[in-house]
Amino acid sequence: MSTTPPVLAAELAHAWADIQRHHPELPDLAAPESLIGESSSACGSELSFERLLHEAVHGIAAARGVRDTSRAGRYHNRRFLAIAEELGLEHAEDPHPSSGFSLVTMTPETRRRYRPTSERLQRALKAHVAATETDTARSFRGPAARHGSSGGGVRVKAVCECGRNVRVVPSVLAQAPIVCGACKKPFQIAEAMTVAASS
Repeated sequence: MSTTPPVLAAELAHAWADIQRHHPELPDLAAPESLIGESSSACGSELSFERLLHEAVHGIAAARGVRDTSRAGRYHNRRFLAIAEELGLEHAEDPHPSSGFSLVTMTPETRRRYRPTSERLQRALKAHVAATETDTARSFRGPAARHGSSGGGVRVKAVCECGRNVRVVPSVLAQAPIVCGACKKPFQIAEAMTVAASS
């Protein structure tokens, strides 16, 4: 069952369909909720129409059987950039050492093409943020919060020593270690590992 508010899910589907109208080979969006709370330093954590276009690049790459990333999906290569340019995205600088060409931005022409759709999605996202920020200690959050369940919360990337990664709700990982079947080491939240390595 989807945890995405119906209005926001509908707006995400509408925006995706608008991209498909210009790029028919883009596969359907199976689950709008997969885009909400899905954060990656490689492609930006904030959901926006620009981020949706970024994800559409990955969708078209998958449909074509093109490997557009490496390093466990972090490094966005020149094949990613070529498809991004087809969708009206650009990368003005040299590739980033760890994320490659991931931080693409809309060209002025692309902004004009999608302006009504982008503004409509932005209104829905603002309403979603406003609704979730009004949650207080007095708000009723249901049985998932009372019993320590994940409640469909925001998932973060956790990695093991051999480089495999999973998306997990932090509260689930806090309950007990999740162990990699390949290296037998526990998965840890990526940001926590980075901080530990630099100290």
